[in-house]
Amino acid sequence: MLLERTDITAFLNRLAYLQTQDVISGQVRFRHAQAARQVLGRMRTLALTRPGRPLHGLPDDFVLTREDMPDLPEDQEAGRDLPAEVLQHLCACLDQLEGEVRVAVELLVDTGRRPEDICRLPWDCLRREHDGKAVLVYDNHKANRLGRRLPISEATATLITKQQKAIRDRFPQTRPRELKLLPSPVMNPDGTKPISENWVSNRHRRWVASLPELAVPTAVEDSGQLVTKMLPFDKGRIFLYAYRHSFAQRHADAGVPPDVLRDLMDHRDMTTTQCYYRVSEKRLREAVERVTTMQFDRHGKRIWREAKALLDSEHARRAIGEVAVPYGVCTEPSNVAAGGQDCPVRFRCVGCGHFRTDVSYLPDLESYLGDLLRNRERLLTVVDADTWAKNEAMPSDEEISRIRRLIDRVRGELDQLTEEDHAQTLEAVTIVRRARNGLVGLGLPRIRQPLPDVRPERPA
Repeated sequence: MLLERTDITAFLNRLAYLQTQDVISGQVRFRHAQAARQVLGRMRTLALTRPGRPLHGLPDDFVLTREDMPDLPEDQEAGRDLPAEVLQHLCACLDQLEGEVRVAVELLVDTGRRPEDICRLPWDCLRREHDGKAVLVYDNHKANRLGRRLPISEATATLITKQQKAIRDRFPQTRPRELKLLPSPVMNPDGTKPISENWVSNRHRRWVASLPELAVPTAVEDSGQLVTKMLPFDKGRIFLYAYRHSFAQRHADAGVPPDVLRDLMDHRDMTTTQCYYRVSEKRLREAVERVTTMQFDRHGKRIWREAKALLDSEHARRAIGEVAVPYGVCTEPSNVAAGGQDCPVRFRCVGCGHFRTDVSYLPDLESYLGDLLRNRERLLTVVDADTWAKNEAMPSDEEISRIRRLIDRVRGELDQLTEEDHAQTLEAVTIVRRARNGLVGLGLPRIRQPLPDVRPERPA
């Protein structure tokens, strides 16, 4: 036999190359690889590789394994996620859905699984890890990977528990291991037949069509310039699979490591997962450019300059020659060289000519002003302290006035924006602050922030 493992690799590489050249689609690439895998598997099932049979001598490694298969095309369409305000609006209208359709949609939003995987969930799909954390056990049907485990929030676990009770009460005679979490309401007397993806999709489409229009900030070209306007969101973009894209993009935007997101999405290939981070990087660059146009010096004077900030792969550091300080950035050379640990004015940032801040630091400035006022009140009531110590620790009236003036100036600039620019700026601020807070420091070791939840207001 002249065939060997390198021929399998060459075949897969050729399919990948044809897709990059737009000769074939991702769907065609997947189908060709799937067909080849089925043919080779069938040959071995029929024992055609045994001595005396036509394929005797075919190497054992001349196969396509699960790891060889390309990811499903639907997973490679990063950028088709729903804006946060659209997703929140949909979640607020879930009460208009009933029964299994509502539960299915809510699980799609919470877990990012494929529609067919949610529809076919068994009744007993909720597990607890040794530490008590909830886990969803599901089957990845398209990739034929069974018994996958996905960490879920307590709110999602509560949703599943309520659904389990409702189904158990409806079908008390059926054994739990035969029940479906979302049983079909048609020709299903014992609850063992799951709802279909098409059934959920049809009702979901009618629900979306019945909802009022939602205006979102949208970048459009006007007289050759890119401007932001509040335009109705295209409801055609709200389909069941969009919840999976939104789940992935939400985690990528929140700074979840690529290897963790690959496991959460059950991707085979890391390059599929990386697509969501390329979208995140583009969004962050655009957001940084937008907030940097609203940058101020210590006097509250607006600084007009092009954003030179570029995304640093892990820490989202803003710009060359700058270092982050609690409520802005510092450009003082010695402090920058020391990573922010060598401030010559002892961190009196608002009195330093090297200090810069922007609209994304407004919450930090407001918090700092509150701290100054509280500290002053505490010091005024302290009796057992020397005068020099109290004077040294007492926040100055000049610093408090400077911070107040800076806050008022930033707020004033925001208020002067049009409705569209104001919405776009607030969205940019959210993106920049999310990237800035991607890691939570608790000494050593450092841990990631909690996984994002699109509906944090829900009780567990």
